[in-house]
Formats: sequence, structure tokens, C-alpha cells
Amino acid sequence: MSEKSFRTVSREETIALGERLGETLRAGDVLVLTGDLGAGKTQLTKGIAAGMGVRGDVTSPTFTIEMVYEGAEMPLCHFDLYRLDDAEQLEDTGIFDVLGADGVCVIEWGEQFADEIGDARVDVFVTRLDDEAEPGEEPPREVRLVAHDVRGEGLLSAL
Repeated sequence: MSEKSFRTVSREETIALGERLGETLRAGDVLVLTGDLGAGKTQLTKGIAAGMGVRGDVTSPTFTIEMVYEGAEMPLCHFDLYRLDDAEQLEDTGIFDVLGADGVCVIEWGEQFADEIGDARVDVFVTRLDDEAEPGEEPPREVRLVAHDVRGEGLLSAL
């Protein structure tokens, strides 16, 4: 397992980091995004989508669970598993149909299903550093990526 950390100080920098990440992704890549509400997971995903050539607005699929966006070379499957509380519910989401398939899979709130998702993934931890911001100021973020397989290690090296 290897890891790499980045620090962003604005929404725009978080999106730009996601864009760099999106440019390095290949079909079959799986990212599991973890962080509190408002940490910046969806902003990072917007950047990933932009880096993949997705046009249009990207939003968190909290109520639909999955959104598929067409990128320049492959689709981006964006899942939000926040409302799920049991691994048996995953079957109904369609996640097993796209894991390791012909596109990229970004999964918000997927950490509780790490065993079901498998080791062919990169965990992405997004943390608001609230104690480093003045009152009323947008806090910086730490974005830490942890690779669980050889492909993930290559992805981290490419960043």
C-alpha cells in the first residue's frame, strides 16, 4: 500500500486536483471517496469529470445513487452510497456491473463497503482543516490517496 497527500486551499484548487487525477485515470479504475459532509468530495469529482472530458454539470447522486457521465474516451460512473446501510443493498445499485468495466467508477461514501468493492481501488480521503481557517473563511483541505493494488500505485506515481 502506498499513499500520497495533497493540500488545497480553495474550491478551485480542489477541482483542479481532481482534474489532474481525472486525466490519469484509465478504464476499470475505482476511487472510493471518504469525508464528512461538505468536505469536498463532490468538488473533487467535478474535477475528475472535467479531466475525463465530461461536459455539463456534475452533482452528487445522493437520491439517485448512480449517475453516468460520458467522458471523451470512457464513461464516469458516479455513485453516492450515503443512504445505504447494508451490503445486500449494493446489488440493486448496479455497482457490480461497472466495477472494473469500461469506465471509471467514483464512489462517495463507499468506505463501509470496502470488502465488497475489493482491493482494485484507490481510497481518497478528503478532510476539511477547519482549525486552520479564520472564522468565516473557507478552510483548506487535505486530500490523501491510498492505493491498494499495483494499478493504484501507478496512478499515485503519475500524480
